[in-house]
This record gives sequence, structure tokens and C-alpha cells, in this order.
Amino acid sequence: MPEGDTVKQTAKRLDTALAGHVLTRSDLRVPRFATADLTGRRVLDVTARGKHLLTRVEDGLTLHSHLRMDGAWRIYAPGERWRGGPAHQIRAILATADHTAVGYRLPVLELLRTRDEANVVGHLGPDLLGPDWDPEAALRNLLTGPARSVGEALLDQRNLAGIGNVYKCELCFLARVTPWTPVGELPLPIVSRMVTVAKHLLEANRDRPTRTTTGGPTAALPHPRAREPLFVYARAGRPCLRCRTPIRKADQDTRPTYWCPHCQSGPTG
Repeated sequence: MPEGDTVKQTAKRLDTALAGHVLTRSDLRVPRFATADLTGRRVLDVTARGKHLLTRVEDGLTLHSHLRMDGAWRIYAPGERWRGGPAHQIRAILATADHTAVGYRLPVLELLRTRDEANVVGHLGPDLLGPDWDPEAALRNLLTGPARSVGEALLDQRNLAGIGNVYKCELCFLARVTPWTPVGELPLPIVSRMVTVAKHLLEANRDRPTRTTTGGPTAALPHPRAREPLFVYARAGRPCLRCRTPIRKADQDTRPTYWCPHCQSGPTG
């Protein structure tokens, strides 16, 4: 599932290509909105809210999409070959005179009134990359379920919006706790630090083509050991960058989860 920084990059690309331009083609390939036509309307902006994408157009309408595991938006120039997948995977086409945005494998695609956006994103916690970011509120949200594992709490978008499975694993490694550790068993400074580091990491990666967590002040590693982009995620069986112990992998709530059994303390899956 794309992380908040990836969704933010997608929103930025869509906004650059579409905002301020009139749609010359609109094709929503989901049964409920198959007859909806946005042609002739100007795109006002495209913004990310957590992992949700909101494309706002004239007349108070918003096209809401969510990428989930493998959805994607691709942008093409006139005459450029579409390479995002076979035609049957296309769920949306939004075209202007200069660009065509094509949504592939979008599991969530719906048209709603802009005034009703809260119905689809109002449940989200503070957005790590949004103007509503509030670290104190995010911390309070995480602490409301002390028996819940910290990994599950970080992934719950109602607590704070933007963290996916990659950041979950990396944040737990940086905090030196396993993802299965109950939030209530962690000292308050550690949970607070995880919120701070989450903000730092997503901010640092919001404009990078390749996500990395091993560089910068949060890493605290000598430069030669920071050549790997990630500390633990997708590194099962490979040596930990800190202690050289093989990284382990197990599922947490069906998601592959990675940790170092030497550097991270707490229960394991």
C-alpha cells in the first residue's frame, strides 16, 4: 500500500498536469458513476489527505480516489502510449488539451459534492504532510489504545494519517521496539519520539523518487552503513545495519513485518 509521501507525490503530479485546465475528456469506469461527465469543467486542484486523493472541479464536485495496494495514476502527453496496464484495468480518464491522467486498478473511485468530503476523509487523524498536522493530537490518539500493538496503532489512519507498512517497520526499528509491543508498555518519550520521527521521515521523502530512512539525523549511523535505503523493510535474512544480526519477518495483521531480534525489544509475531 502506498505511503503518505507517495500519495503526496501523486497529488502533486496530478495537480501540476490538471489544475487550472478545462477537461476535454472524462471517463469514470465504475458502474455507479459510469454516466457522470466532467467534460467542460475546470479542475481546481488535486490534493492529498492522508492516503486519499481529492480532485476538485468546478460546480462543487470532487473525484475521490484511493490507491490501496496497487492502484496508480499515470499522466501522459498527447499521443504518448499508455503503459500503466491493460485497458481493462483503467478506472478513470481525465484529459485536458495538454495531458491525460489515467487511473489504473483504483479500488476506490467516487464522485461527491466537495462540501461532503468529510464523509470520506473526516475520520482521519492529523495528516503528517497536511496543513492540519498536530503532533499532540496524534500522540493522544496513539495513547487511547494502550493494549494495542504499536505497529497496528501506527497504521490506523484515525490516529495519524500517512503511515504505511514500510514506515511502520522503520519507525519501530528506530525506536528499538518490536511492532507487537503494546503502546501502553512504551515510555511516553518513545511514543512521542516516534511521532516526531514519522513527521521527519515523510517530510524528507515527499519529493524523493526513492524512499530512504537510513540517512539524516534519525539514522545515527556512519555514512558507509547508510548505503541501504531502508533499515529492515523487505530485508528478511539480511544483516542488520546496526548489529549484523539477520533481519526477521512475520505477518502482523496480514502485513509482512520486519524487525531485528537483537536491536528491537518486545514481543514478536
